[in-house]
Amino acid sequence: MPEELADNYGLAKIETTKQIAAPDLPYQPRNPKTYNPPIGLIGCGGISSQHLNAYKLAGFNVVALCDRNEHKARERQQQFYPDAFVTTDYRDVLKRDEIEVVDVTPHPADRIPIIEDAITTGKHILSQKPFVTDLDVGERLIEFANKRGIKLAVNQNGRYAPHFSYIRNVIRAGLIGDIVSTNFTLHWDHNWIIGTPFEEIHDLILYDFGVHWFDMMACIFGQREAKRVQAITVRGIGQKARPPMLASALIEFDGGIASLHFNANVTHGQQDRTYVAGSRGSIESIGPSLSEQAVTLYTADGFAKPDLQGTWFLQGFHGTMAELLCAIEEDREPHNNARTNLRGLALCFAAIASASQGMPKVPGSIRKLPIR
Repeated sequence: MPEELADNYGLAKIETTKQIAAPDLPYQPRNPKTYNPPIGLIGCGGISSQHLNAYKLAGFNVVALCDRNEHKARERQQQFYPDAFVTTDYRDVLKRDEIEVVDVTPHPADRIPIIEDAITTGKHILSQKPFVTDLDVGERLIEFANKRGIKLAVNQNGRYAPHFSYIRNVIRAGLIGDIVSTNFTLHWDHNWIIGTPFEEIHDLILYDFGVHWFDMMACIFGQREAKRVQAITVRGIGQKARPPMLASALIEFDGGIASLHFNANVTHGQQDRTYVAGSRGSIESIGPSLSEQAVTLYTADGFAKPDLQGTWFLQGFHGTMAELLCAIEEDREPHNNARTNLRGLALCFAAIASASQGMPKVPGSIRKLPIR
């Protein structure tokens, strides 16, 4: 590329910007100062091993494990908390007065009565994501929890993955100014779903997987409301899984724009990239996977490359529970509270409806998860 053309596009300026020390930001999970209550885990399916592994390493006090299949609960007991009480009825967990916090992991439809009963019995709650499939049900649960003085948080663990947590803290500190655009581009292999119940979800990529990125989009743009969402899903050439493995969404904010591009059928050369551009700087994260990410921050002072430690699963699951416990100790709303989670779900539901109907949708106007 000719030098004068590079100057016009600003490429030469980027190449000569000096490297500076990375800002020291609190991206790692923060445990409560003294509060470490007895915790009950309800639902010992596959994802529960990630919860319990993170909790054990964090030093959290899990005292009860529940699953309708006793073998699953016993297996988790032997793996992580040998002294934990085991039951097949979640009501046995809620009856135990010493338990102050419950982690509720079953699928959304099964979670609703458990969350309702947990609120009634005065337990603080960490709900697995996606929180609900109906925004009105989510609002009702939030209001019920508020009336009872219960902290209701959501295990949106991507927020606490090291690279996303650092990005959130950069934005919160005002280091890149007002957000103008955000782009998520992911190329990965999601074919592990073949032969599992997940293969029956038509909008799997936008919903079960993409909900992490819709949630991050809501976090990045803060209180700025999205005006409309347009999305598409496509079956890729040669794909073997049943759901469309290609999906894209474009979201319009007041004075900003965001895009998500997913290809879940990439077997070689996988890449996960995030780019956030603000009015006074930018930040990007790039790597071959969720847990292998290199972050670069660009400002007028130069560029910085923080040396981040941790992984999506370990720090992510640690972070969601730690934030709930800190909120209880400090008597405040957790940052991962259920109400903030509804904003990401509204984006997700609108995107799925847009992909189904071929037209833009206003976030919040689609109250239930579209099923097709």
